[in-house]
Amino acid sequence: MFKKNKEIKELAEPIKDWRSHFDTLLNDSKHGHLKRFYATEIIENSTPIKDAPLLALDFETTGLNSEKDEIISVGLVPFDLNRIYLRQSQQWLIKPQKALNADSVVIHGITHSELQYAPDIMTVLPEILQAIAGKVCVVHYRQIERNFLDSILKRRLNEGIQFPLIDTLQIEWDIQQEHAAGFMNRLKGKRPGSVRLAKSRRRYNLPTYTPHDALIDAIATAELLQAQIAHHFGPDTPIEELWL
Repeated sequence: MFKKNKEIKELAEPIKDWRSHFDTLLNDSKHGHLKRFYATEIIENSTPIKDAPLLALDFETTGLNSEKDEIISVGLVPFDLNRIYLRQSQQWLIKPQKALNADSVVIHGITHSELQYAPDIMTVLPEILQAIAGKVCVVHYRQIERNFLDSILKRRLNEGIQFPLIDTLQIEWDIQQEHAAGFMNRLKGKRPGSVRLAKSRRRYNLPTYTPHDALIDAIATAELLQAQIAHHFGPDTPIEELWL
């Protein structure tokens, strides 16, 4: 098993027993949408990854600062270790409260005109929460999906959100650190490889997709986790070894 990466820091220790934690969050929550979210049954921490209800999730945002930037696109798709269920995929464009930054438009390609008639995030929030409730979300770089949704709900509802995630970037970082570890590797100048989504996929001979589309990136993340499990773990790996 790969060592936990110390470079990607969390504010607190990772939660392993999310079922018990959801019970606590349900009791503490004040908002109806969030109470329904926490009331949805979540799997036990000993559940094998092959039996986990996985949902790849990706956000496009107006910037990288979750304290002030906003979500403008959400893409998600359910999957398991063998299939990706494209017919059940969903995608939303979301109108931000502030004008788009020109630099971010260059990255994600979503323009002002495309968002002119898009709904506010609070309009689609019930659909998004219903889609991810009871699922184990899979993302590439959890600080985006986890921090942005939490920060936006704190601003709009005065209550944040917590939910379990598998981070394919974290998994790939740990793998690359392990591969480059040891005296001989250091002597040879071997360094960990890039853990960007496209570079990580390339190691597993996965196809190249156009980046920065929320749904396409969600599909790409789902495929990456399938490959990581097949190469480095196994279908019976307990979910507690993977989620955070």
